[in-house]
Amino acid sequence: MKKSILRFILSALILAFAGGIYYIHLLTPIITGYAAKNLASGIFVGNRTQESVESIDLNFSFIKFTSNTVDYEKKEVVSRFLWASSKAVYIKGFGCTLVKEFDENTIRNRPYTIVPLPKVNPDTIGWPAGDKLTDTIPAGIKMDVLNAALDRAFADTAGTKGTFAVAVAYRNQLVAERYKTGFSANNRFLSWSMAKSFTNALVGIMVKKGMLDVNKSCGFPQWQKDGRSAITITNLMHMNAGQKWSESYGNLSDVNLMLHKYGDMGLYSIEKPLAVRPDSVWVYNSGATNIVNYAIRKQFKSESDYYAFPRKELFNPLGMRSAIFETDASGTFAGSSYIYCTMRDYVRFGLLYLNNGNWLGNQILPEGWVADVRKEANGSKGQYGSFFWLNRSGDYPDVPHDLFMCRGHDGQYIYIIPSLQMVVVRIGFSKKSSFDLQAFLASVVKSVE
Repeated sequence: MKKSILRFILSALILAFAGGIYYIHLLTPIITGYAAKNLASGIFVGNRTQESVESIDLNFSFIKFTSNTVDYEKKEVVSRFLWASSKAVYIKGFGCTLVKEFDENTIRNRPYTIVPLPKVNPDTIGWPAGDKLTDTIPAGIKMDVLNAALDRAFADTAGTKGTFAVAVAYRNQLVAERYKTGFSANNRFLSWSMAKSFTNALVGIMVKKGMLDVNKSCGFPQWQKDGRSAITITNLMHMNAGQKWSESYGNLSDVNLMLHKYGDMGLYSIEKPLAVRPDSVWVYNSGATNIVNYAIRKQFKSESDYYAFPRKELFNPLGMRSAIFETDASGTFAGSSYIYCTMRDYVRFGLLYLNNGNWLGNQILPEGWVADVRKEANGSKGQYGSFFWLNRSGDYPDVPHDLFMCRGHDGQYIYIIPSLQMVVVRIGFSKKSSFDLQAFLASVVKSVE
């Protein structure tokens, strides 16, 4: 009897061990892919050191156990964990791409189009078109209160962990800009999901040009024989298209697989089945953004025109000289997650939406587009609009309800508060509520009289 029990226990332990090894095996593309992609972009796009990225951004879970090899001449990174490895390569003007499902030569040799930057020196041009700042502080803001709020944001104590940089604009003027030691105005910072809001801008520009109808069925062949045929771009931007999706970041979720295992993020997301009727239930879904970017790409007859589009129509008109929009391995812009910008360029993007899509007299977005962005998406309970988060739910009780925001999951935010004529950008690496965002923003808005 005792021998039977011991055999049963031993068999159970062996099965559990084998199951654990198999689960880790399934995780290895995510572990190595996350490390390779983020380290490559941090170094070759963000202007950071390997030590900085590894000690902060990669210092968690299994990710911290990867072995990373950086080739500075070829501008590529290989990350290894156990028996698995992943590689990310740098493409001039388009950041870094994780090599998955498409061979490296194909990825490197697409017809990427580098649109020249405006031939002006931004240091000689006044803000916000350029970087020449005035010493005059706009009336209505108490700088002592604002500076005290920034002091707390960088205190690195309980509730204030992980800040890299903060910048504040008031009445279109940049009134505050501060960086943690080791970071500066020369660093490009990862957007994570703030990139979704940039996708909203690109869709708006296409609508203004008559290139896209956001209220028509997307028309993908894969969707024609079921309820997905009713899904529109608007549904996708509202995050209520109804597809089955898991957005958990700590396991074999759809978002982790999409970003780190599959080369065509849009196609992976398109193939997800319908779970509920479109425009009824709100579920945060990074795949929806990559479906929209997949649809955007389909509107261009020329690949060169597609790759030129974000810089030609959005970044250059706003003076966002630093902006880098990265692609997945299929060559589609990864609009769910991968934009890099300096702090000032993130502020400029916020100002575009603060001013209802108008940039220094040039109407970049359609009239009324920003108002539609701020309308509550069905099912979201006031949390979400159109690829922007809202404060209609009162998640920020001490901040005006007209607040709307771009939000990245590690603590990247562009806060836009029309009633206060204010844009606040906070970038950092703050996991598991280690930074009190509500208290931070409340302290900042107290500076406005």
